[in-house]
Amino acid sequence: MEAHAVLHAQAALGEGAVWNPTTQQLYWVDIEGHALHVFDPATGQDSSFPTGARVGTAVPMRNGNVLLALQTGIHELDLRTGHLKLLANPLTDSNLRFNDGKCDPAGRFWVGTFHMEQRPHAGTLYRFDPDGSLHVMLRGITNSNGIAWSLDHRTMYYIDTPTLTVQAFDYDNATGSIANPRVVIRFPEDEDGLPDGMTIDAEGKLWVALWCGAAVHRYDPGTGALLQQITVPAPFTSSCAFGGPDLATLYITTARDGFTPEQHEQYPLAGNVFAAVPGVAGVPACFFGN
Repeated sequence: MEAHAVLHAQAALGEGAVWNPTTQQLYWVDIEGHALHVFDPATGQDSSFPTGARVGTAVPMRNGNVLLALQTGIHELDLRTGHLKLLANPLTDSNLRFNDGKCDPAGRFWVGTFHMEQRPHAGTLYRFDPDGSLHVMLRGITNSNGIAWSLDHRTMYYIDTPTLTVQAFDYDNATGSIANPRVVIRFPEDEDGLPDGMTIDAEGKLWVALWCGAAVHRYDPGTGALLQQITVPAPFTSSCAFGGPDLATLYITTARDGFTPEQHEQYPLAGNVFAAVPGVAGVPACFFGN
């Protein structure tokens, strides 16, 4: 199955796809474009909100605003006014920036960092709670990426890209604690594609966007088996999220930053937002807040 372009975005580094089931809109970010985008597939309209700094991911908030992980800290964005309010900033190294992140079923925001000079193990996975407290959950991360929670809220799945794995953790929804890390999916070193963004479907299976792989793959976290493949006509496939009225459409972000002139010619659709209908639905995104 091949995904088709639904938004001619030409983003430098499209990322952070998440569907807001309340507004029926897709939130996504252009990290290097310093912008949050709100895309309405029903009308085809895509609204852009400047963030003033690199933005790693966005999640909807229960109060109607958007929580953004910027290189200058975690901010709350008022979509009506465009006003940004700083809530927390643990980043002291200018070479560190936030990357991917999502909210857990209890409304806490999990987001990790990435060293822009590719320094190994310089990143951290944080948990930002609705009460404003910030917690270090994992250290020694290299490129913090996809994160998802099982349907029974007892397992957290997590990707640190260079490990070429999806790890599972025992997850306590009441406290937000994690324990007992183990590998549930391994990606071959000799194949194109590095695990990047991730989402979960209504059958508890994981969908992983493959950076440099021009694809999104579906895996069984119980066995590690590859179940389904969606090809994308853009090599830098970065994140994915189920959306649409019945959560049956998989939206996929891509990037074109770092392309050679030859690659720009070879992949003219790179940087666009794509979609596919894979035959299974997703689950509603979790909002930030109690």
